[in-house]
Amino acid sequence: MKSFTAKDLATPKLHGYLLSAVAPRPIAFASTIDAEGRPNLSPFSFFNVFSANPPIMIFSPARRVRNNTTKHTLENVEAVPEVVINVVNYDLVHQMSLSSTEYPEGVNEFEKAGLSMLPSDEIKPFRVGEAPVQFECKVNNIIKLGKGGGAGNLILCEVVKFHISEEVLNEDESINQEKLDLVSRAGGSYYSRAKSGFFEIPKPLSSLGIGVDSLPESIKNSTVLTGNDLGMLANVEALPSQEVVEAFISEVGERYPNLRTTETLEKHKIAQNYLSFGDVESAWKLLLS
Repeated sequence: MKSFTAKDLATPKLHGYLLSAVAPRPIAFASTIDAEGRPNLSPFSFFNVFSANPPIMIFSPARRVRNNTTKHTLENVEAVPEVVINVVNYDLVHQMSLSSTEYPEGVNEFEKAGLSMLPSDEIKPFRVGEAPVQFECKVNNIIKLGKGGGAGNLILCEVVKFHISEEVLNEDESINQEKLDLVSRAGGSYYSRAKSGFFEIPKPLSSLGIGVDSLPESIKNSTVLTGNDLGMLANVEALPSQEVVEAFISEVGERYPNLRTTETLEKHKIAQNYLSFGDVESAWKLLLS
């Protein structure tokens, strides 16, 4: 067995070990607003529930390891001490991942990720309409654990009201775990699905993905493509050029001889098949053909 002394490791290395070894971790999909009322949405896997009486949840937006800056979520709850903690199920995991992109201050991650903003009943931040469970919380305290990059900031939240989709409830109003289909975080690009174990999602681009709000209307309003599909399509920096699309049409001409005249619905089905194998590039080429 190899042993390590924590203080002797560089923070990025230590961070990687901690996240890979302490897993899977539940995800707090945290919705906040800044002092000007602008919404922000970001996922955090340093999270759990710690009390039922009073109902307390804690999550931690750590200072960025690379440059020791703070995240908008922390800044927002310091200005407006309220947060909605939405749970993440498999149906919205790609949109959740896209929202973790570090967009500039003031950019609405709800729009970038293609998620619905539902007004809360007791607090100002919005709920994620697609999340099967949404907790409206007041922030009771913020405990800063350090000043260096990687230092956590424990946000102690008291649940004042919560909402559960009837689709995940049993007849006795208990939660059906299989229907809830929660997703949790592990190390690197890995996640875990309660139903079937580990799977992998590529991290959002270090450059900014175009976002679901920038997708063509015909794709955004597709009756075939799911929220996860849209999240994958939106996590690209730029769309393929017409020249690249034409080359793709020639390449797959034998398999899809009438691609240019194929109906939109059928194109979306074929594109979805590419996405099921993680081939976002080919999906885009086909959609733009």
